[in-house]
Order: sequence, then structure tokens, then C-alpha cells
Amino acid sequence: MSNKPLSQMSNSELWRLFPVIVKEYNIDYPAWFADEAAKLGKLLPVAPGELHHIGSTAVPGLAAKPTIDMLLEVKPEADLTQLRQTLEEADWIACPRPDQPPPGMMFLKGYTPDGFADRVFHLHLRYGCDHDEVYFRNYLLAHPEVAREYARLKHGLQHRFEFDRDAYTAAKGDFVRQYTRLARGQN
Repeated sequence: MSNKPLSQMSNSELWRLFPVIVKEYNIDYPAWFADEAAKLGKLLPVAPGELHHIGSTAVPGLAAKPTIDMLLEVKPEADLTQLRQTLEEADWIACPRPDQPPPGMMFLKGYTPDGFADRVFHLHLRYGCDHDEVYFRNYLLAHPEVAREYARLKHGLQHRFEFDRDAYTAAKGDFVRQYTRLARGQN
């Protein structure tokens, strides 16, 4: 437990509080996604684009960080300032991601000064409708042997990068890019 607000913690402090955890698949993940999707549907003032369940929790049987990753397609004319305000008022934490595709925004829910809440969510905002994350998810759904290989990779990386989330994500990068290219038909 920390007396510091999350916004004042260093990456090192945050990574200690929120380590990389890879768990066996939880059959409740789809319900968690559906519950949160329904809340977002009521919360957002205008109908955004499609909301996708992405990441390992979207692949039945795949070991995963117990975090529900969601990808929300937003229209280019969307009022991002209003969207951000609405989400923050509903306890989502804005996490600017200029390294990600436009609009470079992500929101977190379930991060507390005491560590992870029972349910944790990442909401990635994207323009358009052609997303690598969806291609990768679909490839894993169609190729269980690749999903098992991905699980082995993640378990190994968890032990190496338990307290460095950025390094953990980067170390998965080549694997994800390789199978995303295959899913897109780009050998």
C-alpha cells in the first residue's frame, strides 16, 4: 500500500505495485468484457464505433494477464475531450499513448493505490476499422498451436520481466508482429 497517488509514482514504483502476472484462462473473462461493454454503452453520449474484446483474455484457454483489453473504434469527428472527461468521471484513468495508432489514447480501470482491483480493464481508442490487435486475436483463435506457443512465451517472459511491463510487452513484439502479418496474408 502506498500513500502516493498513482499519478505521482515512478514507473519503477508502478511496476512493483502492478507486476506482470500471467494466469491460466478464466472462463469469466467474456462476461467481464460484456459487463463492461454494457456500462460503456450506457456511459458514452454518442454511439462510438465497434467495441472489440482483444488480447489474450479474448482467446478461450489462453494464459493471460488478468486484464480485459478492449478496443473502441472512434469516429474522426468524435469529441475526444468530452470522451476523456466522461471516462475519467467514471473512474477510468487516462493514459496517453502517442506511440500507438491515432488518436493515441488509452484508459485504465482497476488500478488502485493498493494494487489491482478484482477486475482490470484497458480501453484502447483507435480510428478506423482495420486493427492489428483484431487480426492477431483472430489468428490465435484459429490456430490453437500458435496460441499455446504464445502462452509458453508469455510465461517465460513473466519471470524475466515481472517488474518491467514495457520490457515484457516489447519482448513479445516479434512474435505478435509475425503472426499478425500472417493473419493479414503478408508473409
